[in-house]
Amino acid sequence: MPDHNLNIKRSINYSWLLKMAWRDSRKNRSRLLLFMSSIILGIAALVAVYSFKANLQRDIDEQAKTLTGADLIIESRRPLSPAVTALLDTLGTARAKERNFVSMVYFMKGEGSRLVQIRALSGDYPFYGNIETLPSNAASTFKTGRKALVDHTLMLQYQATPGDSIKIGNLSFVIEGSLESVPGQTGIASTVTPVVYIPLEYLEQTGLTQLGSRIQSRYFYKYKDVLTVNRDLKRHQQSLDKAQLSYETVATKKESTGRAFKNLNQFLALSGFIALLLGCIGVGTSIQVYIKEKLAAIATLRCLGLNAKEAFLIYLIQVGAIGLLGAITGAFLGTALQFLLPLVLKDFIPVELSMGISWSAIGQGLATGLIISVLFALPSLISVRSISPLNAIRASFEGVKPARDPLKWLVYLLVIGFVYGFTYLQMKDSMQALAFVIGILLAFLLLIGQSKLLMLVLRKMIPERMAYVWRQGFANLYRPNNQTMILSVAIGLSTLFIVTLYLVQGVLLNKVAVSGNGTKSNMVLFDIQPAQKEPLAKLLKRENLPVLAEVPIVTMRIIEINGKNAEQYGDSTTDKNGRNKPSRAFSGEIRASYQADLRATEVLGEGKWVGVTPVDGTVLISLEKAYADRIKVRIGDSIVFDVQGLPVKTKVGSFRTVDWNTVQPNFRVVFPTGVLEQAPQFYVFMTHVAAAKRSADLQAKVLKQFPNVSIVNLDMIIKTIDSLFDKINFVIRFMAGFSMATGWIVLLSSVMSSKGQRLKESVLLRTMGASRRQILTITGLEYLFLGFIATAAGIILAILGSWALAVFALKSNYAPEILPLLAFLIAIPLLVMLTGLYSSRSVLNQPPLEILRKES
Repeated sequence: MPDHNLNIKRSINYSWLLKMAWRDSRKNRSRLLLFMSSIILGIAALVAVYSFKANLQRDIDEQAKTLTGADLIIESRRPLSPAVTALLDTLGTARAKERNFVSMVYFMKGEGSRLVQIRALSGDYPFYGNIETLPSNAASTFKTGRKALVDHTLMLQYQATPGDSIKIGNLSFVIEGSLESVPGQTGIASTVTPVVYIPLEYLEQTGLTQLGSRIQSRYFYKYKDVLTVNRDLKRHQQSLDKAQLSYETVATKKESTGRAFKNLNQFLALSGFIALLLGCIGVGTSIQVYIKEKLAAIATLRCLGLNAKEAFLIYLIQVGAIGLLGAITGAFLGTALQFLLPLVLKDFIPVELSMGISWSAIGQGLATGLIISVLFALPSLISVRSISPLNAIRASFEGVKPARDPLKWLVYLLVIGFVYGFTYLQMKDSMQALAFVIGILLAFLLLIGQSKLLMLVLRKMIPERMAYVWRQGFANLYRPNNQTMILSVAIGLSTLFIVTLYLVQGVLLNKVAVSGNGTKSNMVLFDIQPAQKEPLAKLLKRENLPVLAEVPIVTMRIIEINGKNAEQYGDSTTDKNGRNKPSRAFSGEIRASYQADLRATEVLGEGKWVGVTPVDGTVLISLEKAYADRIKVRIGDSIVFDVQGLPVKTKVGSFRTVDWNTVQPNFRVVFPTGVLEQAPQFYVFMTHVAAAKRSADLQAKVLKQFPNVSIVNLDMIIKTIDSLFDKINFVIRFMAGFSMATGWIVLLSSVMSSKGQRLKESVLLRTMGASRRQILTITGLEYLFLGFIATAAGIILAILGSWALAVFALKSNYAPEILPLLAFLIAIPLLVMLTGLYSSRSVLNQPPLEILRKES
């Protein structure tokens, strides 16, 4: 009689299905709990990230005024005209002013020096929040004389205390207190550029406001209400734009701060999502084995009158319960875990975080956990519908091959669509989300193909003369109900993600790495005035130090491109020929140089390099290619520069590609020789100092004789970069830890899922006289070999993925270290082997008859 006639049409008794799902799970609850644990960590990571994101946005909104310190901030890098100054003096109800620049500070007690950011302040800024100092009143008392506030990490580094003196330019200042925090400044910013505050009235006396000094002026305003701020900005917008002034309000600060954390939130969310994907792969593959082991029980129920739909619903209820319980547990864990994230990310966050329960984050986590666990289990659950009652007889002597089910392909599409949709919600970029999904899908398919190829090769290639335990261990990889494909995917994807994170981290480190070894320069001296060039060169010569480079720098700005100035280009975005207008070219100053030959860090891309001014007087300049693209100019276009009040007509002769990842002076605009030699300029020297002690002595001598000259010690930069990336690496390792832990749980659940089959085989071997050592060897070889092959595949995919990121996204050289990859290749297979041996421990520790009774 055909199978479909056995199905009796009747209404579904859902209460009975719930009871059956509960009863059927009693014998397998430990296994179902292991399945559930596969998604707990992923949900915990997502809920923690969602909660952190919600709390961070709330705190940014609430503390936006404190972050800004004022209702309006206007910034300028150029001296203001009297008219503009008069205009600014009419704004707001309270005003403050700051001039900041980078310069050297010299600690007179310890005779140490460091490049810092000097902030010369007048007025009662900040109007909201506080500059926190030790002692607490130092934030106000430092303005009463030649006193300074010094970053607390800087004071610790140079063992300075309040009352000690520092020298800035020509003046000495008494340290009034240590600077603990500044509105809107993060711990990372403090590490890279420590801050020193001085009163603005003493700035001119330091002698640091001369040619070449890049000084930024900031004007702070307090208003009674936001409407007045917006009204003033709207009324004076044209004047501010004409004077090339930028501004920031509480609203724009809130928006920019939220945007600054967009990439961080994306990284955290995707890290958690990948951990969840690994967990769901564990659920899906484990359910596949679970359903295979339930074939006889399902077929028996079908013989007793259960129809296909009811059989499907029983196991769907079980999986749904697994997903819901896992999501609830993960949501509670993630809510608790979010309180750790501020500790991990404190150096990256400019606001004071106040963590709380985010019910929206918990709701998203519960929904995501339930949906994704059911989706990944559906391909296996759908096969329950095709199990015939005759399988109860056939299963005893022949394998059951499931019929092809088109519904499975629909489920696969739903899974891919869900992964794409979730990724798009994090990235907000359709192409990036598509690339991410395609990458995961390719990795998944390649790992499946690798496992099938491995089984085929082993079936054909195992020699009969091989020792029995070796032959049996390898044969287990292609035996019925083998775990080769499941473990290959789980181990391979876990390895792929972890190793990719490690390799990309290495690319980022290499991208900013600098070297001070050998004969390369490891010290840069800049802001050298023309009159100081010869005396400074003699000082270096007396110290037996070479001048490896002497680079002139001329400050200028663009006033015309192709015969038009900024006003003539108007407000439109394109000119009459349909080309984008070069509006960005007219804003800001340019620091250019002149040279006869290309530098080692430059490569000629297009056009012709001209190092000497031609006889006909046409000045052919060279532009850095990316800069030329930004300001929308081509080779042959004419540009007029304002060089300290003198117009200089030029024509674009060539484009260069510049390696900005070096400590050599590099320029967007380079002139030929014979044009700028008589223009006001300053110089940069580069030298090499072999020992740290000599470096400190040289800095002290230079600062005493030339207090305006700033010095960059590359050894200090290396230490700063190391400190910075240590913090970044900690965040990456923290989030990667979820994937590592989830990967191990997936591995454990995958191994334990076929424990029944493993027990029967091992019991048969024990019954036939196999020793404990032989069974250990067989099991260990199987898992070690499988772990090695899957790990190697994951590492290869990680190398390819990180290479693509390095070359196409980060535009960096790619040279992965071999030793760490070998460490991964050894450690992960060993972990796989130990997990496999752990799952077989009951076979070795109990008599065969007792094990068979438990399993029957």
